[in-house]
Amino acid sequence: MRHLFKCILTVVFILFCGGVTAQIQEYTWETIETKELPNGRHENAFVEYKGKFYLIGGRGIHPVDVFNPKTKRWKAKGKSPIEIHHFQAVVYKDIIYIVGGMTGRYPKEKPLEHVWMYYPKTDTWEKGAAIPKNRQRGGAGAVVYNDKIYLAGGIKLGHTSGTTNYFDCFDPKTNTWETLTDAPHIRDHYSAVVHNNKLYCIGGRNTSVHYPKNFGAFFGATVPQVDCYDFELQKWFTMKNPLPVPTAAGSVVKLNNDLIYFGGESNQKLAHNQTQKLNVTTGEWTLLAPMKVGRHGTSSVVHKNAIYVAAGSEKRGGGRLSSIEVFSY
Repeated sequence: MRHLFKCILTVVFILFCGGVTAQIQEYTWETIETKELPNGRHENAFVEYKGKFYLIGGRGIHPVDVFNPKTKRWKAKGKSPIEIHHFQAVVYKDIIYIVGGMTGRYPKEKPLEHVWMYYPKTDTWEKGAAIPKNRQRGGAGAVVYNDKIYLAGGIKLGHTSGTTNYFDCFDPKTNTWETLTDAPHIRDHYSAVVHNNKLYCIGGRNTSVHYPKNFGAFFGATVPQVDCYDFELQKWFTMKNPLPVPTAAGSVVKLNNDLIYFGGESNQKLAHNQTQKLNVTTGEWTLLAPMKVGRHGTSSVVHKNAIYVAAGSEKRGGGRLSSIEVFSY
């Protein structure tokens, strides 16, 4: 009994004295061995709906691949009606929404003109409301907050021009758009995340950067600043400490009380494998265990205090990974 009491006191002490943070620092990445493999792809989305993970879109036209974390098996569903890439999908009620993205081939990929919706229950697609022409772009961060979908940043014309700091709100109930205050920094090729009534823009780059003899100069034009929108104050601010290893097309999630950013690409040949943790209370960054395979151009899912990431590219530019990794304790 005395031993049990000591154990309980130890657990309580750990929880109240930073034990959760310590556990996150001891998380490691592991590749999940699966019997089936999804369609390899990059510039796709990866979201959770009712305990299963949906791999959607990417360059080319692919089926929706669904991963069951209980059985560790993949199942292919129907293909998307058009090519959709460079987007962050969000789940609202029983629908997976795509409110901004690109279609077509590099480097002048066109922005989507309409919202697209995927219904997991019926494996069907629907073309939704028109996106205002002057606000169409891809590579933007998208989040759901209080029954509305927010879209920040993005680029207007593929990999050529028009990187923005636009900030918009889409109401899925009324199919209407609202233009909001611009973010402090322009960026594209990134994902956004919500934590404690705030939207965080982490990573990304200015893909509009080109030089006469170096069209791909944009790979090095990463954005280290972290911009944050306070929904309650309706104001933007930039955090004091920048992203230590700035990359574009990385993934970001909320895990416990921290934000975890990992992967991405820059002007190096291979995709990044760094895992970086932001303590939103102190603003401090910590480097965690690296990924098994560096990757960019995909999203991630948090499920039962673990992070799952699938697909993406293992090198700068195009690639078609089909593996899935998990970051857990």
